[in-house]
Amino acid sequence: MHKRLAFVDTLRGIAVLSVVLQHTLEQIVLNQPTGTYYWTFHYALGEYFNFGRFGVVLFFFVSGFVIPYSFPNSAAPVRDFAISRFFRLYPAYWLSIVVLLVLSPAIEGKTFPSSHVLANVTMFQMFMGVPNIRIAYWTLTVELIFYISCICLFATGFLTRRLTALQIVIATCIIGIVAFPVVKIHAVWGVLELALDLTAMFFGKVIRDTVMEGKLNWRHVGICALLYVIFAAGVTYRRYGVDYQENFFCAYGMGAAYIVAAFVFIGFAALGEKAAWRFMSFVGMISYSIYLMGSFAMIVIFYYLGAGSGPMQWLLFTVAVIAASILVSWLTYLAIEKPSIRFGQRFRSPRSFASVSLQSPLRSQVAE
Repeated sequence: MHKRLAFVDTLRGIAVLSVVLQHTLEQIVLNQPTGTYYWTFHYALGEYFNFGRFGVVLFFFVSGFVIPYSFPNSAAPVRDFAISRFFRLYPAYWLSIVVLLVLSPAIEGKTFPSSHVLANVTMFQMFMGVPNIRIAYWTLTVELIFYISCICLFATGFLTRRLTALQIVIATCIIGIVAFPVVKIHAVWGVLELALDLTAMFFGKVIRDTVMEGKLNWRHVGICALLYVIFAAGVTYRRYGVDYQENFFCAYGMGAAYIVAAFVFIGFAALGEKAAWRFMSFVGMISYSIYLMGSFAMIVIFYYLGAGSGPMQWLLFTVAVIAASILVSWLTYLAIEKPSIRFGQRFRSPRSFASVSLQSPLRSQVAE
């Protein structure tokens, strides 16, 4: 049997709307002349807090909470897991590429080399050294790395061991903390930022093992939280610096995003279903489609209507983008995502037994 946890979907909903909000407000800022509100928005979205990265990291925590427990109790669990992930991720992702190839030349004036498009179709473009044709796709690579890590750990029997996730989080955080005073090579900190993203995922499993599985306790969560906060502060400081470059990335805002996401997730996990919100749970259910399709809704609305020239018009633009993103994504979920998931179930092992398999955020999701 498949069971959805409403508070997990609520977290997905918060995560994806945070991403949509970041991109929408960035669009407002970038298309307004310098004025009364320009720097207020600019600093709020970049230097002080990055809502987009907050949403993405929240998705990573949800993946860690869900994915390690998504291996079915069947004759071929790894095969069935891979099939499940494929049909959750790829059909909707391919649709987003098609929409991008139609809209981007017409509205944004962008075209993409065929080699880049073909590489992006695989979702492994970053492993090939090929840029993402849509910036949001970078989070899917992180998700794939986590999936592969879980498969390896499951196949070797380590995924189900009590202390595996805890040890991974502690070891990775300590490496990053020790590296902070001695390593100043920017490329190295890019790798450590990826390690921080994966740490958030394994931290999500530590929290799951505490609140649902009874394998760990809150003392373990506290140790991980302390190390994670220090690690996140160090990575974002080295990676982005404290001098704001007006590009919506700064150590303060990015660090705050990573840290706040952790504590929001811990709070929701501690409250469980008491923290569920019905509307946000619905948004969370279609969050992968929103993550992929929301930016297109924003592009079309901006192209035809603009973002406005004052607070009231900006508010209407933001509300319109969020509403359109939800509507389009709900239709995408009904027409593509849900049927694809159902179709993929045909290829599952015939000897599958009942098991709890929560759904991934981006299916997985991934963020910004």
